[in-house]
Amino acid sequence: MKDSHLRKDRRDYTKGELLESEVPGNPFDLFQDWFADRSETGRPDATAMTLSTVGLDGRPDARIVLLKGIENGGFEFFTNYQSKKGQDLEHQPIAHLLFFWPEVERQVRVVGRVTKLSYERNSKYFKERPVGSQVGALSSPQSRVLDGRSSLESTVQANLAKYGEEGPDCPEFWGGYSLVPEEIEFWQGRSSRLHDRLRFSKSVSGWKIERLAP
Repeated sequence: MKDSHLRKDRRDYTKGELLESEVPGNPFDLFQDWFADRSETGRPDATAMTLSTVGLDGRPDARIVLLKGIENGGFEFFTNYQSKKGQDLEHQPIAHLLFFWPEVERQVRVVGRVTKLSYERNSKYFKERPVGSQVGALSSPQSRVLDGRSSLESTVQANLAKYGEEGPDCPEFWGGYSLVPEEIEFWQGRSSRLHDRLRFSKSVSGWKIERLAP
């Protein structure tokens, strides 16, 4: 891609503002308001978020996962515990989440400590998924090298035949995480790149709100 093509993608941001006098004192309330605004656009994948981790080699890694809920002050998502992100989180249980919602010219950045959910919680959510998704989670050795797609599909078909319409129980190697925020930053695009950035930082007395330079 030529630089000239990149320059043509420039645009101004004019859809909103983010002022200290107008935000709630609790960042979860603001997140819910922003999430509702994004959902009302009718565009898919409002729950899509970038999960960034650090591996054993000290290198950062990032991928898109889906937010499955906010419970007990934590952002919840599910995966294979033996996957690359699962291994990263076992090594370094601190992660970043990034929500990017261009339709409303907003971003939300979240950093905090990550803990595993209970097997009971994992099992409950696992059985709420379609049987195909249950079997897929059981069959896929996530992040490992495959001989080819046919080997994966053969395992899936064998498990579909084995478990039928009831589906398998939640495997021990699959489950959820809860990221409890230490900081949440809200970014609202503004004209001339003078964006609004408000950072909520957790303290003993509650949440501290600070404005960051764009």
